[in-house]
Amino acid sequence: MGEVPEPHSGWTFLTSHARVLAAIAEDHTTRIRDIAARCHLTERAVQKIISDLESDGYLTHTREGRSNTYRIQPGTILRHPAESGLTVAELLNLLANHEARREPAEG
Repeated sequence: MGEVPEPHSGWTFLTSHARVLAAIAEDHTTRIRDIAARCHLTERAVQKIISDLESDGYLTHTREGRSNTYRIQPGTILRHPAESGLTVAELLNLLANHEARREPAEG
């Protein structure tokens, strides 16, 4: 199986759910194993998070052979009252802009 993620203590700004959703947004055909490695989570934790996201309407998946293709529901509103009106698409856009600034420019 996959590598055991590094232990982490303390709090973080982004939840594991946000990290998993961002990983799926980057690659809609990514494997649970790859999401787990990227997010420093176990595969079981990623499976649970994907189940949570699907049951609350943030994500759907289609089985294609032995793989899944995920579809994010971009207009879904974030759950916390402090983010009232903020959509998944807006959150993912913020995260994508941050990632783009972190990557070195090609050329």
